[in-house]
Parts: sequence; C-alpha cells; structure tokens
Amino acid sequence: MKISLNWLKQYIDLPETPQEISKQLTSSGLEVEGLEEIESIKGGLKGLVIGEVLTCEKHPGADKLSITTVDIGQDTPAPIVCGAPNVAAGQKVVVATVNTMLYPAGGDPFKIKKAKIRGEVSEGMICAEDEIGLGSGHDGILVLDTDLPNGTPASTYFKVESDFVYEIGLTPNRADAASHLGTARDLKALFNREVKLPSIEEFKIDSEEKTIKVSVENTEACPRYSGLTMTGLTVTDSPDWLKAKLNAIGINPTNNVVDVTNYVLHSLGQPMHAFDADAITGNEVIVKTLPKDTTFTTLDEKERKLSARDLMICNTEEGMCIAGVFGGIKSGVTESTTSIFLESAYFSPDYIRKTAQTHQLKTDASFRYERGTDPNITVYALKYAALLIQELAGGKVTSEITDIYPEPIADFKVPVKYKNIDRLIGKAIGNEKIDAILESLDIQLTDQTGEGFTAVVPAYRVDVQREADIVEEVLRIYGYNNIELKDTLSSSFLSEFPQRDSDAIQLEVSRILSGAGFNEIVTNSLTKKAYSESTSSLAEEENVNILNYLSEELTVMRQSLLFNGLEVIDRNIKRRQNNLSLYEFGRTYHKVNDKYKEHERLAIFITGENLEENWQEKKRPVQYHDLSQIISQLLDKFGVKQYDVNPVESDIFSYGLTISTRKKPLVSLGKVNAKLAAKNEVKQEVFMADIDWDFMKSIYPLSVDYKPLSKFPEVKRDLSLVVDKAINFDQIRRLAMKLERQLITRLNVFDVYEGDKIGENEKAYAISFFLQDQEKTLNDKVIDKTMSRLMHGFEKELGAIIRK
Repeated sequence: MKISLNWLKQYIDLPETPQEISKQLTSSGLEVEGLEEIESIKGGLKGLVIGEVLTCEKHPGADKLSITTVDIGQDTPAPIVCGAPNVAAGQKVVVATVNTMLYPAGGDPFKIKKAKIRGEVSEGMICAEDEIGLGSGHDGILVLDTDLPNGTPASTYFKVESDFVYEIGLTPNRADAASHLGTARDLKALFNREVKLPSIEEFKIDSEEKTIKVSVENTEACPRYSGLTMTGLTVTDSPDWLKAKLNAIGINPTNNVVDVTNYVLHSLGQPMHAFDADAITGNEVIVKTLPKDTTFTTLDEKERKLSARDLMICNTEEGMCIAGVFGGIKSGVTESTTSIFLESAYFSPDYIRKTAQTHQLKTDASFRYERGTDPNITVYALKYAALLIQELAGGKVTSEITDIYPEPIADFKVPVKYKNIDRLIGKAIGNEKIDAILESLDIQLTDQTGEGFTAVVPAYRVDVQREADIVEEVLRIYGYNNIELKDTLSSSFLSEFPQRDSDAIQLEVSRILSGAGFNEIVTNSLTKKAYSESTSSLAEEENVNILNYLSEELTVMRQSLLFNGLEVIDRNIKRRQNNLSLYEFGRTYHKVNDKYKEHERLAIFITGENLEENWQEKKRPVQYHDLSQIISQLLDKFGVKQYDVNPVESDIFSYGLTISTRKKPLVSLGKVNAKLAAKNEVKQEVFMADIDWDFMKSIYPLSVDYKPLSKFPEVKRDLSLVVDKAINFDQIRRLAMKLERQLITRLNVFDVYEGDKIGENEKAYAISFFLQDQEKTLNDKVIDKTMSRLMHGFEKELGAIIRK
C-alpha cells in the first residue's frame, strides 16, 4: 500500500521529517518497507538555474550555432554554445550547469559536461522546455519573464513540488489503515494530534428532478447502501493536482469523475462507483443475486459466469456491476456521460471475498471490502465525492441521498481489566496512560472502575474484538521499545529442560542426506484435488478443502509429500536434470471425523542413475537398495536396532517395505507406482521413502551410548544364496541379526542376480557378513559354527538354497 506524505498532511499536521514518521509508523505496526521521494518534475530541476544572456554572437564555424555568455550568478559569466534560433542578448533563460543530469520528456537522461563545440568552449546548456521535462516544445529555448536574481534555482521559478511516498506492508487485519485517513488516525495517536476531515458543509441538494429508485433484496450481503444522482456533468481530464496525487501512489488517472472516486477511496478507505445514470434501465438500482451461470461482461471485456452467491448491482433488466468487485462494460462513465448515479455502500466481507476469489478478480475496492470497511462513513464519503465532482466536472445534485441501512452495525464492546493489560505487556504503565492511548485511537471507555472498563471500539476496527486486542493497541502506541527488559529474567519453567531439540535433529538429518548427495526441496502445502482421487491410499473424504483458494488447481491441503515431489522431479527432468536425489520435510493434512490433523513427514526421492559415468566407474540406474541403505543409515543414527519389516500395503508403491518399531509404522519405502509417476509425466523409475517425522523425532536418543572400538580384528565371510523372488534383502538381514546379533556387525550386498542359471521366480544374493568379537579374536571354529547356523536358518526360514 502506498501512502503520500503530502496527502497525509491534509488530515494531520506533520512537522516531523519523513524518516521520523517512517520510524513511528513501523513501530506502531504499519511497517514501512520503502520510502521514495518523488517530484512533480522528474529530477526536481536540480542543477538548473535562472541565467541572463549577456552577449550573443554567431559561431564562426557553424551557421546555426551561437556563442553566448550567460550570467548564472557566479564570479564570471559562463560561455555557452547554443543552437536555438530564438536566443538573444538580454533574455532571462534556464541554464543547466556542468554535471547537471537532465530528464528530457520522452527521452533518456543525460549529463551536461564541459565541452568544445566546433572549437568553442561551452560550459552549460540553455534549455528548451522538453529538455527539462516541462513539456514537449522544442522550437526554441525557454525565455522567462522574471526579475529573479541570476543564479536562482529554476525550481523556485517553476514551483517544483516534492513528495515522499511510503510503501507500507499492510497486514491483513489492519483494513482500517488502508487509506490516508486510516494512517492519519494512527499518527494522531502516536503524536497526540488531531485529525482534520475535509468539510462537507457546502453540500446541498439542488433539485429532485432525476431520482433513481434503490432497493436492496439481500441485506445480509449489503447491510448498507447509499447513493445519489448528479446531472449536467462534463467528463474530461482531471486537473494536474489530482493527477499528481494519483500518480504518486501508482494509480493511472482516467477522467475527472472516475479519478474522484479513486481519490475518495484512497483518502477515506471507502470504495465508490459511478454509474452512467442514463444507462440505468427502468431508473432503478436493485441490489441482489442472479441465477447461477448468468453471464456478465465486466469492464475488462471478459464474459463471466456468475454463481448464485455473487452479489450484483442491477437495473430492471440486467446486472450492471459485480458489487464491491468490478464494474460492468455497460455501466462505466465515458466522455459522453452527463449524469451519474454515485454509489457508496458497505458490503459483507464474506460475500465479497468469495466472489473475488471465484472470478480471480483483485481490485482496490475488493481488497478493502473483503477485509471490512467503515459502515458508518458511506454518506460522508458520498457528500465529499459529490462536492469534488461538482468542483471538477460541474453539474448539480438532482436527488435526495438514498441511504438503506435497516440494521445499523453497532460498535464492538470489549470488557477489559487493567491488571490483564499490565500482565500481558509486562510493565505497569498506569491507568491514565492506558485511558489516554485508547481514547486517542477513538476507542471510548465506559463502565470505568479502578479495576477495569468496557471498551467501545469503532465498527471500522474489525481487528479489535477481544481483551488481548485492546492490549495490543495499547502496546503498539506506547511503544514496544519502551518495555525494558529486566537484568535478570525469571521463568516458571522447571530448571531441567527437555534435551530433545526438533530443529537440531532435523539439521542433523539434513547434514546426513546432504552429505550423501541429496538436495532439499520445499514445496507448496496446497495441491490438486485430483491427486487424492488417483490412489486408494489417500482418502478423498480426508481432504482439507481450501475455502478461499486463489487457484482453481490448488484447492486442497496435501495428504502426502509424494505428488509435490513428483512435480519437482518432472520439472527438473524437463530441464535435462535426470539424476535426482531429493528430500523434503513437510506437513501433511487430514480431516478425520470433522477434526483436522497435521503430521510432519520426511520424504526421500531417488531417480535416474547413481552417478555420472567416468573412466573408473560405470553408471547404472538407481535401485531400491540405494534407498534402503540411506534408510538403514538413518535408523542407525536414531538408535533403532529392533524393528519389524513387512511388505508395503500402499498402492503408492509397486513394491516395497514398511518398517515398524514400538508397534508403530516408522517408514515406508519402495518403488513409486509407475501410473502415479506418469500422471506427472515422469517416465523413469522413482524410489521414495515416506518417514513419519513426528514419530522419528520422538525416538531420537536423548543421550549417546558410548561403545568403544574393538581391539580385535574383524572377519569377513561371503555367502551366496538363492531365494524366492518375493524375498528382499531386508528380510535376509533381519533374520541374520536374529540368528547372530552378538557377532555380526554389518552385512553388505555385493551382487544380485536374476537369470537363466537359476529358477524363473528366484533371485540370488551375494552377501558379505562382517563378524567381530568385542573380547577376543575369533577362531575358525567359532566362525564356521556361526556361518553354519546362518545357512541353516536361511534354509529353514526362507527356503534358501546355499550356492557352493
């Protein structure tokens, strides 16, 4: 939101510097994100002075050039070569001195330099109006009629005005501050000054010769509707002062009538709309909804289908405007308009918000209406706008003011206790100070006692409805920086704090994954509803639907990190990045029995090839085992020694495993179903691990168990076994650890074979077993006995065939 300092000064006296005002606004919650100085003439005519041509002679080497000497208020006159046909001695002119930057109309800026022109020294430039941005004329130099001393800044003669524009990052709750008046109200409280509203005493009704009937059929959507008729207008360009005001805050001027409605909007925060009164069929304005799928063409010439909830401003035959959002193509004010119906209304924020989102329309009016405007300013704004239109476009008010307001919106009443203010602020600032701050914010205090009061909050402060909100108002005006910290901080927590640090755990896992070549991704929590319909593992009824979605595609919260990850993979593959190792920490969202649940998950993805091919190693497609090794590393890090492994049941995976510990699933990993990957145009194999990060963090060891390195050598034995194709390495590893947990330190698969040398439904694993005793050196007898026990177990439990 842009706020002009000069505009603000119409409402409140502000002798402070722009920077001081910026600091105060930010401290009160209206964060100033930028401060820009602008001038009515670009560059502010800096470096340009009034000069007097003392002599003027023809250039000896160029017929169209003259050599002049110009008094610019310095010790010696400046020699200037000039090409203007009208230059002559005795003239008062505008001179650009050396090193001055000029901003010509319609051209690029350039700097004046000392130069030699056809052999003659030139120390400046006598300017035409287009060369300094004053106009488009270039027939000759500007000749001034002035007695100002030579050397006087040209900005004095041309009365260059400057302004400062604040870029304020307005938070969604501060709808009341979305105008110059709203910002002035905060400055009033900060500087203890009064706000001056423009006078409307001169407003009068000239006649009732053109009255337009108004009826409101939906008072829930439109609690208040005010309007009047004006005739005899001349629609033309706005005066320079109004154009300058609007340009300063980034609004393009249109014509004097439309510009007034925009001016009032940004002045008071009250959106307005001017209808061509002659285009209102039946001389009647009806505020109502229209049947679903009714077509309506808006000012941007787009035909839109209305919903049954869209509030419309209609005449007796058709809609003219989407209320509070966007005008219709037939209702706008044009150069031929001579009479208008001026609207000033209060619309329900809920209705406007849903309509704006349905049609993907964001306007200055909808921005304010959907957050909540002041229901009690509509008539004042109407009178103010009418006076401005009469001033700029002529005409008369030719109807009474129509004001339909069946149930006036009451101010908010909030019971407050002084002790709660002191407790929440952390400092006793005194009851009198609290009272003064609230009253400066136009919050009235009733039912006052020594213990508390009832705060009567203006209806336009939709963000102040609880005691905590009142405390916030006191604190932001009193000043957060005025709350001193004690030298010694006290706490009601136990002296022994929990040692499990979620952020530190996440950082540690990130380091492990990054060290293994993975890149972290962060994706949108919003996703497509179609994803939940593509797999039975995601329940459609558990979707958390977005009521006010901004995109027709992103309408639900994600139930899984899978599809967002596939979107990232697809995007990278299309950019020829095929070999990907990715991970993401993120939340998933479910609606279960009308209750909303959030879960933190960790998703890990691998796809493509395992490495870039080089002279020493050959690349190969990534495999399930590449992913399972990473998971094993994480399980070791988290001290998960005992766990159950079962085939994955989710149709998200073509095959895979679910690892459970403490009778609860911890991670599911496997190959992503090719059909699901194809929905995101991913054709290559993708392997994914889906980890319950909430559970994972909860089992992170609070202390490290120290285990000294064995002093005795490690022994390696290889074993090749043929098993059923459905048996995976994790089952073999789990059984091995069950049979000999004491001596086996680790297992490693160094070959997997499927082919003609074994059965069609069989698979051969070549596995290295590493054995070590912590107390003695292993002898052949113990080693052979251990391997024999393993082979017997594999044959009995897995039906394995040991290859000799």
